[in-house]
Amino acid sequence: MRYLRVVEEQGRYVASLPDAAPPTPAPGEVLIRVAASGVNRADLSQIAGHYPPPPGESEILGLEVSGTMDDTGEPVCALLAGGGHAEYVAAPAGQVFPTPVGGSLDLVTAAGIPEAFLTAFVNLIVEGGLEREATVLVHAGASGLGLAAIQIAKRGGARVAATTRSADKLKALEAVGADVTIDTARQDFAAEIEQRWGRDAVDVVLDPVGAASFAGDLRVLKKGGRIVILSTMSGCEARLDLALLMKKRGRIVGSTLRARSRAEKAVIVRRFKDEILPGFASGALRVVVDAVFPVARAAEAFQRMRENRNVGKILIAWRHD
Repeated sequence: MRYLRVVEEQGRYVASLPDAAPPTPAPGEVLIRVAASGVNRADLSQIAGHYPPPPGESEILGLEVSGTMDDTGEPVCALLAGGGHAEYVAAPAGQVFPTPVGGSLDLVTAAGIPEAFLTAFVNLIVEGGLEREATVLVHAGASGLGLAAIQIAKRGGARVAATTRSADKLKALEAVGADVTIDTARQDFAAEIEQRWGRDAVDVVLDPVGAASFAGDLRVLKKGGRIVILSTMSGCEARLDLALLMKKRGRIVGSTLRARSRAEKAVIVRRFKDEILPGFASGALRVVVDAVFPVARAAEAFQRMRENRNVGKILIAWRHD
C-alpha cells in the first residue's frame, strides 16, 4: 500500500508516497480500505515533532478515515490515533461506525465526521454537560471542529456564539446556525456577548485557542459554567483570576481525545452512534467540506490548513467509488 509522509522544508510542506505492506489487524482490530482521510491540526503538530502518537499506535499521520471494510465492503468511518493517511488502516473495532445512510453524504465526505464531530460531542456533552436551552461559546468556529460543535449545540437546543479571526468566515458560522458571530480580529468577543446576552451568560465554552481567549472566557462564564480547553493555538500559559473563578463556581476542563484509551473511545463511539449519528441521516447535521485534494496534491492540503485558509474540513481522497 501507499501511505503519506509529510515533512517541512523551508517553511513549506513536502509530501511523498512510500510503499509499505498493508497493516495486519491485531485482535480487536479491523482492516479498512481507505476512501478518504481528514487533515487535522494534530497532523501539523506531529509533523513538527510536538505531538507523537500514543505508544503502540501507528506512526503514520492521520486521525480519521472513511472507507470500506476489507472483508465485507461495508462503508464505514473510523476514529484513529494514527495511520489514517494511507490506502489501508487497521482500526480498533470499537472506534469504527457505519457511514450514515441518507441525505447527500457520500463516502469521501464522510471522512470529515470522526475527529470533528466526536471531539465536539465529547467536549460539549460528555465533558461540558450541555443541557437544552444552554448558552455555548465556540472559538475557532470556522474550523471543522467549530462548525461541528455549532451544529451539535444547536441540535441540542442551545443558543450559540461563535468566533473567528476572519470576517470572510462569518457567513459560514451563520450558515450552520450560530446565533451570534464575532470577528475577534476587530471585536472583543466578551464585550459582544455581554452586549447581546448580558453578563455571565455562557454555560459552556469550547476553546482550542488557549491563552489569548481564556480571560474573556472566564469573564462571560455563568455561575457553575464550564470552560473546556482543547488546544493552545495562542499559547499555553494564561493568567487565571482565582477569585473570579471561585465567585462563579466555574470549572476548567482540560481535554484531549487522541490520548484516551481504546476502551474509553469505544464507549464514546457507542454513545455517538446512538445520540449524534442519526442527525446526518435526517439532515440536521452535515459535514462542511472546505476542499478535497487528491493524494498526489496532499502537500497543498496541509499547507492550506497551516495558513488557516480553510472553512470546514480538508479531506484527502485516496480513491473514488
